[in-house]
Amino acid sequence: MKSKQTPGEFELTPQERKDIKVLALFTSVYCHSHHAGIREAVEWGALGLPEFGRRYRFCAECREFLIYAATRRIKCPLDPKPVCKHCHIHCYRPGHREKVREIMRFSGRRLIMRGRLDLLWHYLF
Repeated sequence: MKSKQTPGEFELTPQERKDIKVLALFTSVYCHSHHAGIREAVEWGALGLPEFGRRYRFCAECREFLIYAATRRIKCPLDPKPVCKHCHIHCYRPGHREKVREIMRFSGRRLIMRGRLDLLWHYLF
């Protein structure tokens, strides 16, 4: 269960941290291959989340999507949380579900081909 630390901040479980980091990595790979232009880091503090760092940079569209997806992940009402593609509750807005599928499909294949076999489990299940 998430416990309040300060107003707007939650203590994330290790699984939530891992899921958001994987989502950021996949979105970063997708963004760098599909979008050109200025890229900036996500301001995690604006979400009321602890800083995840500024390792990845995103275009405005991908940054907005990542913030939305991370928020949806944190607000998931199911415990334990199933993998989204096997979930009976679909919490993404119309269009976002297809977008996350596209990002995961593209980035998962690319990362596995580059030797990130640790992500194979996430990609298949």
